[in-house]
Amino acid sequence: MRIATFNANGLRSAASKGFFDWFASQGIDVLCVQETKAQAHQLKDALFRPVGYHVAFRDATTKKGYSGVAIYSRRAPDALVTGLGWEAFDEEGRWLEARFGRLSVVSLYLPSGSSAEARQAFKFEVMDWLRPKLRELLASDREVVLCGDWNIAHTPMDIRNAKSNEKNSGFLPEERAWMTTLLGEDGWVDAYRRLRPAGQDYTWWSQRGQARAKNVGWRIDYQLVSPGLAARLEDCAIHPEPRFSDHAPFVVDYGD
Repeated sequence: MRIATFNANGLRSAASKGFFDWFASQGIDVLCVQETKAQAHQLKDALFRPVGYHVAFRDATTKKGYSGVAIYSRRAPDALVTGLGWEAFDEEGRWLEARFGRLSVVSLYLPSGSSAEARQAFKFEVMDWLRPKLRELLASDREVVLCGDWNIAHTPMDIRNAKSNEKNSGFLPEERAWMTTLLGEDGWVDAYRRLRPAGQDYTWWSQRGQARAKNVGWRIDYQLVSPGLAARLEDCAIHPEPRFSDHAPFVVDYGD
């Protein structure tokens, strides 16, 4: 199975840059999208409904043209979960879980805290609330792939300029410690890091200061997998070119 995660920073914008042509050529079985920045009724055109795929959207209801997640899959999900029970989080369109038998694939968009102190406070609140939810999921009888934009670079290997970003949202000590807890104590496995122990690749670049041209990036888009899937990790790739967004698609291959 090939699973991809991609923050589109506007699905209509990414589509205009050829994203769906690229998607059709990649042999992807499940695609998780974040930041659709649209309502489902605005994505009814055939371009957004490629032949051979089922699609589900979880839009933001709090603000139009904001956030939103989606899942494209070759197989129809047996069930969809569109929230976790906290309105402030759910109604921003941040969680969509597709269930295929015992497998859950989640498109997750963790809040960014870079725009204002209030949003950073909300991000911390989400992190505290989300961790036990993720532990419950891990303790269930399901195998899980958590795809998404986590808005956190975990270690200095995951960011070009670690020292100068230690006080910036996305690389704060508290955020990094939270990721360490998920990947250590809780037992989630970072697919990229398991497959590329020494890798220093990035999935997001600021749109300022020629960051992408200079490869001054952050790795904030992940696939975290339950321990039972770790042995099935075969390969992965980040696709910085062609450019469809300020993020790059991240693709992982899982064996039988």
